[in-house]
Amino acid sequence: MLLSVDRKIILASASPRRAQLLRQIGLDFSIEPAHLDEDNIQEKIISPEEVTRTLSREKAATVAQGIERGLIIGADTVVCLENNILNKPAGETEAMQILSALSNRRHQVITGVTLLLKPEQRQLTFTEITQVAFRNLSNDEIRSYIATNEPWDKAGGYGIQGQGALLVHSIEGDYNNVVGFPLTRFYQEVQQLMRDVS
Repeated sequence: MLLSVDRKIILASASPRRAQLLRQIGLDFSIEPAHLDEDNIQEKIISPEEVTRTLSREKAATVAQGIERGLIIGADTVVCLENNILNKPAGETEAMQILSALSNRRHQVITGVTLLLKPEQRQLTFTEITQVAFRNLSNDEIRSYIATNEPWDKAGGYGIQGQGALLVHSIEGDYNNVVGFPLTRFYQEVQQLMRDVS
């Protein structure tokens, strides 16, 4: 296995996509979601990048309270159009509005990740930004995509790892970041963190 950590690893997230990506690289970890009022935190911060950094830190810190030794991973992903965060659509009308706004335009997927190492209390937070360009979508295409039910639990109303791939013209940056977690940057940062404490 490429990534070796000498302690238990805890993912402070309920995202099935993050868990799937981490399993993909052979990581053995447990899942302990952090329960935060994310909307309240998000409202107090202007920058989408800082939203992800703050929420990832809060998630890691909350879960770390009950752990004596381990590597805690906190993460938060947002989809942004012109510096405005696009949340998960609440219904068909909102999904239509979001996907229409993304049509034929470029947007950003930003993930903040916090790595918290205990008992050393070493903490590292970083962000990864991927540029995503949608092709020009017709209203019929958007309605057909909404009918797949993919938009409901996804920020920005689409999943690039599913039929949402057909909406995307191109990406610039880490594909896995768009799915929900920047694996390559995570690997590099964990390697450095473990070297620093060895």
